[in-house]
Formats: sequence, C-alpha cells, structure tokens
Amino acid sequence: MGAAGEAGNHGRPRARTGHGVVEGRTGPGGIAVFRGIPYAAPPVGPRRFAAPAPPEAWDGVRDAGGYGPTAPKVPYPDTFAALLPDPEVPGDDCLNLNVWTPAPVGGAPAGARLPVMVWIHGGALTRGSSAVPVYDGSAFARDGVVLVSFNYRLGVLGYGLFPDAPANRGLLDQIAALEWVRDNIEAFGGDPARVTVFGESAGAISIGALLAAPRARGLFARAVMQSGAPEVLPRAGVRTMVRRMASLLKVDATARAFAATALPDLLAAQAAVLRRSSPLVGGPAFGLVTDPDTLPADPLETAAAPGSAASGVPLLLGWTTEEYRLWLAPTGGMRALDRLGPLTLALARLRSGKDRAAVRALRAERPGAGPADLAGHLLTDRLLRDPLRRLAGARRTAPGFVYEFAWPSGVPGLGSCHALELGFVFDNLAVPESAWLAGPDTPQALADEMHAAWVRFAVEGDPGWAPWDGNGPPKVFGGPERERTRETAVTPRVLP
Repeated sequence: MGAAGEAGNHGRPRARTGHGVVEGRTGPGGIAVFRGIPYAAPPVGPRRFAAPAPPEAWDGVRDAGGYGPTAPKVPYPDTFAALLPDPEVPGDDCLNLNVWTPAPVGGAPAGARLPVMVWIHGGALTRGSSAVPVYDGSAFARDGVVLVSFNYRLGVLGYGLFPDAPANRGLLDQIAALEWVRDNIEAFGGDPARVTVFGESAGAISIGALLAAPRARGLFARAVMQSGAPEVLPRAGVRTMVRRMASLLKVDATARAFAATALPDLLAAQAAVLRRSSPLVGGPAFGLVTDPDTLPADPLETAAAPGSAASGVPLLLGWTTEEYRLWLAPTGGMRALDRLGPLTLALARLRSGKDRAAVRALRAERPGAGPADLAGHLLTDRLLRDPLRRLAGARRTAPGFVYEFAWPSGVPGLGSCHALELGFVFDNLAVPESAWLAGPDTPQALADEMHAAWVRFAVEGDPGWAPWDGNGPPKVFGGPERERTRETAVTPRVLP
C-alpha cells in the first residue's frame, strides 16, 4: 500500500509529504481529512514580511486532525460578523493547508490521480481563512475530487508595500501553496496535472493575478472566478497606507520597523487606516500591485491578451445578481441611497463610467427598481461584470463559461448578494453558518445543480452549458423571486 493508504492509530489515515508524515481523520462516508499541514515556514520575526520559506521537516508523525492557525487579521464589524463567519485559530504557523480526499480510505489506490480543486478564500484580502465551516470540502471528496484549501497572509502583512520587502507576499504564499500541491498531492490520490483553482471575491481576484503571474505558470490547468475580477491597486496608494500606519505607530515605514512592532498594535493601526475602505465604492486598501518580480503587468490586460499563457486556461466565471446588497443592506445604506434619489444615480454614473443610455437600459430591465438598486448594478458592472465578460470574451484557445447566481436569500434585504452562492457551490447548506447569509428553507436541488457543475468543470473542463460567445446571456442559477428583496433593511442577528 502506498503512502496515501497508510493507516495510523485507530485506523487513522496517513500520508507522506515531502516534509514528513501527517495523520488525518476519517470523516463521514470514508472521506479522509488532513488539516493544518504547513506548506511554508511560520512568517514570524524576520520572516514576517519576507517571501515564504519552505517548512522545516519533522520526524515521526505530525497530527493533522484540526485546522491550523489562521492568518493575523482584525474581526469584521458586528453588522457583518452576524453574516460572515470568520473563525480565528491562534498560533504562528498560519501558512497551512487542508486536504479532503476519497483516496486513502475510499477504495482508490495510492496514485489514483483524481482531479484536484484548490480553494482560495475571500475576505477583501484582509479577512477570511480556510477554517470557515462553509468551506468544508467533504462534498467534493464525496464526488471524487481531492479538495485543498489554505491560508495566506492578509492585510499589511500580505500586501503592504515596503522598500525593504518583496511585494505581493500574499500572492507568493498562494504560489507556494500551489507548489506544495504540485509536489505532494499524489500522496493524497490527486493528479498534479489536473488542478483547478477556484475562489470567491478576493480569492477570485487572486486567481486573476495567478493567471498573469509568471511564477504560477503550469501550477493549475483550469480556473473558477466567483464574484471577483483581476485588478491591481496603485502602488502609490498602497505605499501611502503603510506610511499612515507608520505615523500612527510612530515607527519608520519599513518592513524592518513593522516586523519589530507588536502584532496587536500592527493590526490596530491597520484597522484604523482601513475604516474608510469599501469593496463597492473603493477607498484606501491593501491589495495586489504590479511588480516586476511577481506581477509584471496589469493582470486583466495580461489575462485577456490574445496568445497569452492565460488564454489557454479554461475559465468558469460569474457573479450574483445583487452583489452590492451585502455591503449596503445590513448598514441601512440601501434606504439612505434611495433617499438621495437622482444624486445617487449621478454619483454612480460618475464612478462607473456609464452613460445615460446605460441607465435607461437598466431601468427597462429592472422596472420599479429604486436609485440604490440601479446604482448598485452600475457599480457591479464596472467592478465585476464588465471585466469578467471581457475575460470570457478573450478566450481563443480555451473556453470561458459564464454564470449568474440569482436565487435571493431568505434574510430580508440581502437578495442575491455577494458570497451567497458559497454554501451552494460547496453543497454545505446543512452547515449552520450557511444560513447566516442564506436564511431558512434553502433549496437543496439548487445546491445539487451548482455543486455538480463545479465538479464537472474540474473533471471534464465543461460545467454543462455552452461557452460564452460574447453576446448571449449567462447560465442562471436560481430564480428571481423579487418579493424577497423588497425589504431593504436587515436586522443584524447572531445565530447560535
């Protein structure tokens, strides 16, 4: 029996990685789960702002029964914490990953060479982790896919721009995780030549960068981008964020000075400079920048260029119908923007670059929609739909499949908002945290359909509908049921 089939104490599954043996757990249906495996050394001390280094090898058997430490971050404000689960696991060894596989105990031999899907979590590059319960990969493993998820550095630690540190360290972490998959996934029954990366929001933005990053070339064969498009921030703006933090901390704006600062103080200063940031309308932020070593050019331009390496990667990409409601409804922003009336639309037109003809077409498409809804759609076009359509339309040697998730949440006011599709993609509607966004009475048939499409794309490169031709409508998951979205205020609630 190969390494993927080794049995440990009490029949626990074991696998031999390039750094040592790990012992996981057996879940329902005979799925083997390995959590908290390090793919890089702990980013502490002088390594806090360095490129990821290989983990140290270990002797004996390393327990991989629980999630590893999450990357340092600040919690969501209460309004969003009631909707978006974001657990924290303490510890320094945050560059770790998890594997769900049917191979070791499901009857498949070692070297089964199953398709692999690698999940990159969202959270505006400042929050999130692989330990979110909705991201449990059991359903993918149940359906014959090896599922990998991982943590990466966030905020100033991952994306702050310093004169004495590499840029885009969070992206370098992601590349290191994919290199670990390439080098080790066969021990878990996976095929390193059949890797599909998929991610939502900041995870999808990261995939846009991976498509354009020379160092990521060859590490994956297919990609899924959910509610996130390739983008970079101005270098000067990110550098200004570092300087503002340095001013608050009363230290030099260097990686060396920030590495010597206590982590709680660093996170508090980061939270202070990010208070005016919004995923919908912009503002100060930490994020990806162009950089000669990691991301030489704008990733959208690179990925959409005819003949680029990215043009040969099949893509599955899409959005939710009312992305903007996640950011506006819980805070009362929908009602506030409706009260501003024409001013809201004027500002949205200015921000989105749309003309009056676009507004007229949108009114005709959504009769009865108020200014907040119309403005939200204009901004979503600018941030998501337009660049993703462009990326799908640029496919020459590989197909691009486009979808829209239209099912509205049972939580009043959220509609078909950002991140709502996650429980359906992972087929985890029964996980209590899935109901935080989706509410009660979620349709399992829709999860069956959506999850199956993602599995089919990973296995066959075809999710089950025609590639986008540049003109037709996307594949739509779920129905409108607009009556659920009329109440635009959401009462924050904390579920047990």
